[in-house]
Amino acid sequence: MLDIKFVRENPDVIDAACASRQNAHWDREKFFELDAERRSVIAEVESLQAERNAISKQIGLFMREGKKDEAEAAKQQVSANKERIAELDQRRGSVEEELTALVAAIPNIPDESVPYGVDDSDNPEVRRWGTPTEFDFEPKAHWDLGVDLGIIDFDRGVKLAGTRFYLLGGLGARMERALINFMIDQHNKAGFKEFWPPVITNHDSLFGTGQLPKFEDDLYHVQPDLYLIPTAEVQLTNIHRGEILDADQLPLLYTAFTPCFREEAGSAGRDTRGIIRVHEFDKVEMVKFSKPEDSMNQLESMVTEAEKILQLLKLPYHVVTLCTGDLGFSAAKCYDIEVWLPSYNNYKEISSCSNCKDFQARRAGIRFKDPAVKGTQLVHTLNGSGLAVGRTMAAILENYQNEDGSVTVPEALVPYMGGVEVIRPED
Repeated sequence: MLDIKFVRENPDVIDAACASRQNAHWDREKFFELDAERRSVIAEVESLQAERNAISKQIGLFMREGKKDEAEAAKQQVSANKERIAELDQRRGSVEEELTALVAAIPNIPDESVPYGVDDSDNPEVRRWGTPTEFDFEPKAHWDLGVDLGIIDFDRGVKLAGTRFYLLGGLGARMERALINFMIDQHNKAGFKEFWPPVITNHDSLFGTGQLPKFEDDLYHVQPDLYLIPTAEVQLTNIHRGEILDADQLPLLYTAFTPCFREEAGSAGRDTRGIIRVHEFDKVEMVKFSKPEDSMNQLESMVTEAEKILQLLKLPYHVVTLCTGDLGFSAAKCYDIEVWLPSYNNYKEISSCSNCKDFQARRAGIRFKDPAVKGTQLVHTLNGSGLAVGRTMAAILENYQNEDGSVTVPEALVPYMGGVEVIRPED
């Protein structure tokens, strides 16, 4: 969430930021209407409190002088002031709640280094690694390979849970588990502390990371105030919600594997074949808590960490910078890592690494204390996929397929597969 004072003093900046994001907007007129009323209420309360305190002092004096009528009138005035202050406090709470909701709906301001653009077609490529895979035979898509190998069952996934769910079996289940362990081990080596969080979360946690209230339609409700997590980012970031950290603790590097659940509202017709866009998927997540002056460096190192997984698996990919029109709600800057998928004859997102600066920390109340600086400061939070496991499996199946229908296991993954080097059709 943006600082209300900043919004008040820089409305033109907010206008420009929303315009650069294409579909974002805010109610400027309503903001200043509410802000003016809030300050008016505060001023009246302070005036009444000062008057009440002054009259209260007079009551004692009147009583000592035997002026009972004057003392009684003064008491009645104090009582009237108290009632009015209570009314104003109630109104102030209502106005502040409405003002907070308005500001909470404003997206983060893009960092000045983010390129202007309308949509993902305007995302500039930063670098690429590896060469897109070419075959001397007609390659299959992962949704056909998985079925032919007997490791992905779409029909039974639908039978068990409904459309856009799938079932992994045999070496498919083994590869899912292998990829999770492989990714977590790599992040552990890089200094990330592993967590095993709940997959159910509450309203405050989702508000803290920015999923609520804007993206409620994409969430699975368990109870009125409980939801299935859309990403481990929610849980890892909210570990320190409402806390004050020590400056010498930063940066904090956290990672976790979780299943993720998304309704994918409004995405009908997009990537509905295979395991690219489904309602439940596994993901290994990275989260960082950083000092403000170090957060952009931490973003670059997070992208490098995600890239390392793909390099070890020898999967071709490229990195793009998200333009203003494609930037996520909470992000100030974001890189997407897109892996090469032969079935698309193109690159497909497999990781998104974002620097949210103090946007999430303000919503979640995450601060740090530096002995050299008076007061506390908001931390900067960062998050990134390291990686989306299902998409990694799809990329392996498609890029490592052989003419006979088998799939070679990437060398780095063989120890995690119990020594299995080739996946062949099940008998």
